[in-house]
Amino acid sequence: MEQGKRLIRLTDDKGLSLAQRIANRFYLLSWKTPLHGRRLKGKYPLKLLAVPEDEIPGDLAAGQAIRAGYFLFRGMRQPIDTLDFARLDLTPGFTDHVHGFRWLRDLSSVATREQGAPVAEGVMRQWLSAHADVPSEPAWRADNAGWRLLFWTAHAPLILSSSDLVYRSLVLNCIARTARHLDQIADKTPVGLPRLVAWGAIVAASMLIPGGAARKMFGEAGLKRAIDSAFHGDGGIVSRSPIDQLDGIMLLSMVAAVYEARREQAPAFLHEGMARAVPALLGLTHGDGGLGNWQGAGAIAPDRVQAVVQASRVRTRPLRQAREWGYQRLAAGATVAQIDAAPPPVAQLAAAGCGSTGAIEISDGPHRLIVNCGGAALEGQWITRDLAQGLRTTAAHSTLILDDCNSTALLPDGTLGKGVTEVELNRQELENGSRVDLSHDGYVRRMGYIHRRLLLMSGDGKEIRGEDMLTPAERRKKPARMPLQLRFHLAPGVEPTSTADGMGALLRIDMGALWQFRASAGKLSVEESLWVDADGRPYPTQQLVVTGEALPGGSSIGWLFKRVG
Repeated sequence: MEQGKRLIRLTDDKGLSLAQRIANRFYLLSWKTPLHGRRLKGKYPLKLLAVPEDEIPGDLAAGQAIRAGYFLFRGMRQPIDTLDFARLDLTPGFTDHVHGFRWLRDLSSVATREQGAPVAEGVMRQWLSAHADVPSEPAWRADNAGWRLLFWTAHAPLILSSSDLVYRSLVLNCIARTARHLDQIADKTPVGLPRLVAWGAIVAASMLIPGGAARKMFGEAGLKRAIDSAFHGDGGIVSRSPIDQLDGIMLLSMVAAVYEARREQAPAFLHEGMARAVPALLGLTHGDGGLGNWQGAGAIAPDRVQAVVQASRVRTRPLRQAREWGYQRLAAGATVAQIDAAPPPVAQLAAAGCGSTGAIEISDGPHRLIVNCGGAALEGQWITRDLAQGLRTTAAHSTLILDDCNSTALLPDGTLGKGVTEVELNRQELENGSRVDLSHDGYVRRMGYIHRRLLLMSGDGKEIRGEDMLTPAERRKKPARMPLQLRFHLAPGVEPTSTADGMGALLRIDMGALWQFRASAGKLSVEESLWVDADGRPYPTQQLVVTGEALPGGSSIGWLFKRVG
């Protein structure tokens, strides 16, 4: 290559045929011509060609609240009649919920068309009055616009039952305008779930709005790229968030429902994407079928997980090893253990990323035993912004904390800073159980220690042995003596009773089994903690804290969870 020259990929057309590239270029050029306008009238009259089925049930309490005249979101209430769409004074999550029109699903779950249409149309008129003419954020941000298009079309009977032709025309034109808006910004949208939603909505629009043949080819190529960039090879989403993983599968299922409504064959990459994503999601389910508290998520309920999986039509087993996504699953007997075996997501991909490397969760059948606090991404009535930041810390997770510092720094602006960059992992399946050995460098740069965690689960699941080791890092100055804590947050309903020697505790699960905890060194105490559910509601609970000391030559603390009754 000549000096001063370099390769630049001008477009993201990699893997497309020549015909697809030409079609994409023609479609992009058509934005600058009257073609878009002509598609919406004359030969292609503006209408919806089908109404896809939304198989996932909504939140009944939220739906009843809408019928009663207010939105309900994570404990917060907003009266509909006083809602000012021009300047929503709500939390970011609540704002996105309203602009994305997800609440149409909740309303449809508790109301007939005759009951729900007047309410939905009233909100729709308010939104159109504020935002139909001038796109602005967050209302027209790509992910909000994409979700809105999908929910508008899936629940069209609620917003298009009016006999007012002017209103109906305004709604249909806004759907078409949303599609054109997404055409232009989808590839500029952040990688992960936001870009996936944008491209999914483009594909849906191509089949639900007349004259969409060119958009369909353009959209399917973009959706394939979005899937490839949003999910790792093992099926886990790049943000490492169970919430995003669930929403990603739901998005792909809603797009597949559009193909089904039009009686068309969905492309293979769409089914392949769901076939990879569902096992990864199930890998984070506990014995009750609900998800663990990872990367800001609360404990998403089993019925919601089951509904999304059923909508995907993928029947599979949980993925035990997701090295790229970063979670390991140990399962034996009735016991399930989950382990975070990867660095946190990069700041650009996750607003509520957590310093949880090495943390574990354990469940016994339908009962959770050891958990993480969770809920950092669920700001609302009960989770304030300051509390959400606290829930992102390493101390809010069941792992080792050195000198009361996070394994990955949390910066004042809320982003993740320096910390874990590399995790070494070795997993073995043995005759008498499973063994996971991981280490991370989160404390190397600041303190000179490598944290290594060894876990062994017996073949019957009744014993989980662990050892946490701190060793001095090579080519670093000799680390200093400093305090450490091993934290094991207990699930609600688990009552600890310390043993007389101060080295262990009996853990009684309400309506469940009896477990014993023992530590080989340090001092054990029981402290207050909290655990957050899927709605962002915190529950008071307790945690086991083993206090010890990191020594310059290295130190270790062994521990055991054993089912004794």
